[in-house]
Amino acid sequence: MAVKVLLPAVFRRFVNKQESIEIEAKTVGELLKKLVSEHESLGRVFLNDEGEFLSAINVFVNDENIRALDGYDTALEEGDVVNIVPAIAGGTCQSGLSSW
Repeated sequence: MAVKVLLPAVFRRFVNKQESIEIEAKTVGELLKKLVSEHESLGRVFLNDEGEFLSAINVFVNDENIRALDGYDTALEEGDVVNIVPAIAGGTCQSGLSSW
């Protein structure tokens, strides 16, 4: 089951400048693990020192924040669109993206 993952410009340098990637996954958690596995450099900006996904990374499935759904257990279906975006806030950037 292929799911389309949209990446904003700030993440594209880690995926050969691709705007989107197709990944087969049944849940958001599985998708994120595969994405980081296939593009290891994304791990530096998506994961903390314990290997957990940073809360500063927002994930949306068909424009719905996964926090309002089932989090990383949110089920994915053929044709879903997953959008991964960094949280925007004032202060210090903790996700390794300070060189935008």
